[in-house]
Amino acid sequence: VQLQASGGGMVQAGGSLRLSCTPSARTFSSGTMGWFRQAPGKEREFVAAMRWSGSTTRYADSVKGRFTISRDRSKNTLYLQLNSLKSEDTAVYYCTATTRSLIFSTMYNRVEYDYWGQGTQVTVSS
Repeated sequence: VQLQASGGGMVQAGGSLRLSCTPSARTFSSGTMGWFRQAPGKEREFVAAMRWSGSTTRYADSVKGRFTISRDRSKNTLYLQLNSLKSEDTAVYYCTATTRSLIFSTMYNRVEYDYWGQGTQVTVSS
């Protein structure tokens, strides 16, 4: 299964973007999908995740209140709405997924995820 991420780009501080991620198959209907990001010279970090059922979501503290994760069942697509962007949000954003329904306490951990997309660049200019 491949994860196709899109929607990145360059935006000024305070602006918005919406990232999309579409799996090549409807594999994760009982699982968990999310977003991580990696800035130059830094480790990949958790951004947000949700159970495909919609029952549980989790956000990194750094994005809480600014980013929103959601999914469209009919389109089999995961979204990440990025608002009030800051220069420190600049990174490559990766879509990720697992067929397991993760609990809240483990959603932040990248080792829990089995599938990764190719990444989409988000650049925020100040």
